[in-house]
Amino acid sequence: MQIELVNIGKQFNTDWVFRNICFSVDENSVTAILGRNGSGKSTLLQIIAGNISPTTGKVTCTHGSTSIPDDAIFRHLALVAPYQELIEEFTLGEMLDFHFSFKPIMKGFDRVQLVEMLGFNTGKQKQIRQFSSGMKQRVKLILALLSDVPLLLLDEPAMNLDEAGIEWYHNMIGEFKRNRTVIICSNLHQTESFFADKIIRIEKYN
Repeated sequence: MQIELVNIGKQFNTDWVFRNICFSVDENSVTAILGRNGSGKSTLLQIIAGNISPTTGKVTCTHGSTSIPDDAIFRHLALVAPYQELIEEFTLGEMLDFHFSFKPIMKGFDRVQLVEMLGFNTGKQKQIRQFSSGMKQRVKLILALLSDVPLLLLDEPAMNLDEAGIEWYHNMIGEFKRNRTVIICSNLHQTESFFADKIIRIEKYN
C-alpha cells in the first residue's frame, strides 16, 4: 500500500500537536515515526488509520492502482498500540477466533500454529486477564502480523516485552514485514524500528 500525507495538522482546542506534515510511504517499505513521548506520534498514526480526522490536510491511501476511501482503510490494516485493548474475558483461542472473524488470517497458517508461534504455554481455558503484560503484547502482535492485510501500523511494538520478547519481536517482524507496508511509531529506535527504510522525526513539525 502507498500512503501520501499532505499538509497534515492536528489541533486540540487551541493547541496544535503538529502542522504541515508532508511525506509519502512507499509500497512494501518500513517507515519509522520517531519522537519523544507526547510529540504526537500516536495521534498521527491514528490519523493514518482513519480513526481520527486531521484538522488540516489529507491522507491518501492506494493499494495497487485502487484508491482506498477514508472510511474503508480499516479493512486493509492491522494495528498494535498501547491504547488497544484485548477482550480479557476471552481465552486465547476465543480471542483468535474473534479477531480472525473480522480480518483474514494469512494463507498457510491456522490457529494452532499461531498459538505455537507465541512461544509460551498456557492452559486452554485461561482467560487473557490472567496473562502477563508481555504475554498480552505478544498476542496483540501475533494478531496483527498474521492478519492478511497490506498495511501494518505498530505503535511502540516492544512495550512490555522482556529481552526474550524483544528477540521474538525481531524474529517475527523480520519474517512478516515482507511484501507489506509497515509504519512504526517509536521512541526506542534501536529496539523497535532500526530496520526502517525511512525515518520521520515528528518534532520537526511540532
